[in-house]
Amino acid sequence: MIRRALLGPHGGLYAYIAPYYVQAKDIAFRYFKEFTAPLIPHGTQYNESELKITLPNQSIIRLYGADSYDRLRGLGFNGVVLDEYADFPPSAWPEVIRPALSDKQGWAVWIGTPKGHNAFYDTWQQAQDNSDWYTLRLKASETGILPLKELEDARKSMTEDQYRQEYETDFEAAILGAYYGKEIRRAEEDGRIAGVPYDPRAEVHTAWDLGMADTTSIWFAQTIGREVRIIDYYENSGYGLDHYVNIIKQREYNYGTHWLPHDAEVRELGTGTTRLETLATMGLRARIAPKVKLEDGINAARMLLPRCWFDAKKCHQGIEALKQYRQEYDEKRKGYTGRPLHDWASHPSDAFRYLAVSLKDSAPALRPIEYPKHAYGVI
Repeated sequence: MIRRALLGPHGGLYAYIAPYYVQAKDIAFRYFKEFTAPLIPHGTQYNESELKITLPNQSIIRLYGADSYDRLRGLGFNGVVLDEYADFPPSAWPEVIRPALSDKQGWAVWIGTPKGHNAFYDTWQQAQDNSDWYTLRLKASETGILPLKELEDARKSMTEDQYRQEYETDFEAAILGAYYGKEIRRAEEDGRIAGVPYDPRAEVHTAWDLGMADTTSIWFAQTIGREVRIIDYYENSGYGLDHYVNIIKQREYNYGTHWLPHDAEVRELGTGTTRLETLATMGLRARIAPKVKLEDGINAARMLLPRCWFDAKKCHQGIEALKQYRQEYDEKRKGYTGRPLHDWASHPSDAFRYLAVSLKDSAPALRPIEYPKHAYGVI
């Protein structure tokens, strides 16, 4: 990237994007400074607070985090590097980063470790059939960069899936610590992620996870018999409640119950009203999802998933989040903490958890079977 910025047009703009801003700051910025240090006598300058490097030709390299990808809107880049792309929100590239390259017809480089079939996998597959792309896959067993003894030692202390993912760049390895990986994989194998039409005869229930600075996620579901048909999904950030009410109204479904998280009952300091009350003034009457322990909610979601049919197109982003929703890993203790990792997949997964506990709580009780009575006694 440094070389391309130096040889590119005067005053170009380039972005290095990590999954999280703190990663870009703590890891990548140090390397950029190290490799541009010889250019300091020629006028290279650093802005630590903005993670910005100005090169002698006035081109700028700036570091960002995909956790706040909306900050990139409206910027025109000559080139971008997307590092550890498997951890990016799926909407970051198509909705913000790709349009930011159009004005200058800029270039992009994806780097990362595979983590199942997600947006990174889709990009890799797209590149295989396109002569305009350059791809490079570096398997530790083939490159010779690491000694064989090091690979053998690493393999002894890792699970097979961990080794295949981290050292062999294997997209087929199970996502480590995933909560719903097996259930989503089974849904794919069963053909339950396909086209799922809306049935106007059945009510559509929604389940929300409300974000202020973060993402707001909404699932749309119909229960028909024992099937739960997930017909739609929507998420966005940076908007008020009126935006999401309009989204609900634009989708002219036959609505049933709108389920919200329990913090929607908390009164805001500025207005003194709850978000539940605010939604009611906008014509959307909602209910609070049953409050259960986190692990009970995750278990309810696991129990619900075998009954679910997902619309592959409308729910693509939400499905990817459910695949990626995983436990936090403690590097010091070399084990999982038992807590979910808070990243872009958290909000869609939380909303799905609210859907699971709400449908479970509102499910009608089954009536006992009434056997026909016979004059001749019990058969």
